[in-house]
Amino acid sequence: MILVSVGPTAGALAAPPVAWELAVAGHEVQVLLEPGTEHFVGPGSFLPASTVVERPSGVPDAVLYLPATAGTLARISHGLDHPAAETRESGAPVFVAPDLDAATAENPAVRANLDRLREDGTRILLGEGGGRAGVEEVVAGVLGGLGGPLAGLKVLVTAGGTHEPLDSVRFIGNLSTGKMGLALAREALRRGAEVTVVAANIGRREPGVAWRDVRTVEELRDEVLREAGGTDVLVMAAAVSDFTPAAPEREKIRRSSGVRSIELAPTPDVLQAVREQNPELFMVGFAATHGDPASDAREKLEKKGADIVVGNDISREGVGFGAEENEVYVVTNRGERFVPRATKAEVAGEVLDDIQALIDEER
Repeated sequence: MILVSVGPTAGALAAPPVAWELAVAGHEVQVLLEPGTEHFVGPGSFLPASTVVERPSGVPDAVLYLPATAGTLARISHGLDHPAAETRESGAPVFVAPDLDAATAENPAVRANLDRLREDGTRILLGEGGGRAGVEEVVAGVLGGLGGPLAGLKVLVTAGGTHEPLDSVRFIGNLSTGKMGLALAREALRRGAEVTVVAANIGRREPGVAWRDVRTVEELRDEVLREAGGTDVLVMAAAVSDFTPAAPEREKIRRSSGVRSIELAPTPDVLQAVREQNPELFMVGFAATHGDPASDAREKLEKKGADIVVGNDISREGVGFGAEENEVYVVTNRGERFVPRATKAEVAGEVLDDIQALIDEER
């Protein structure tokens, strides 16, 4: 059971969606409203996914303070809050998401309380730049810190679509938005893995993961090869360009220069390069195709030396690039299975189930 202790600030408005996400991830969630919190959010806001209680029903498996005021930080840092004290004694994690204005955050007493909490093993959840963490950042921090079936594993995920420069302003690319790759990274994090994302031209960052920005196939290959040596699982979900302009122009090609032909050259084979340097790495490839994805996935499984290849038909409406849903074939050396149309988050869960099953067999 996760106990969410909600403090009396405007940041309390983030608590119901956080509680909902934790419940959706499979955890029982009980909510403790600190005095005065009802002025910001009421008990009904947490239903039906979680339960508002006056006292937790037992020793929590984890405690999340969201938002944590300066007073809350002082209380728990000195061992005066019973859920945190009991949880710490049991060895379960305590998470704190501070809600402090700039002046309060710089107060020496507040900083000392935060330092004391860190020394005690409390996990301080902060947003980008050290500010207040958003809903996704809090959820990622908690789920990533709870352990799970992938705990102890380092997972490297590629996401997005590569851009191959044609001139100084144009490129050859594809329509991938990175949604599938980010869904896989999010699910791996929720299962306890340490996740790094190599992101090809993605506008938003996924909270809770290490992030590496790349643009071209060569940049993606180099970054993946750099990270792969310290990785347990590689998930190559990025849409990688097969061709690149052989001689890109340094400046913008002007209309006045007239129509011209463009010679294309093949791009590096990233999966093959990774397999050659890392023969024992568990690799998951993706095969996006028009038509039957299972046959393409089987062919790629054999040629690339991958452990799993996920095939999807991008020509079908509603399951291609940029869509919110997907349907795929998961192909391994043991056979294949069809994952019917579902949200990309749900499909990511199915793919991770197969990854877990194969890894457990090899352990």
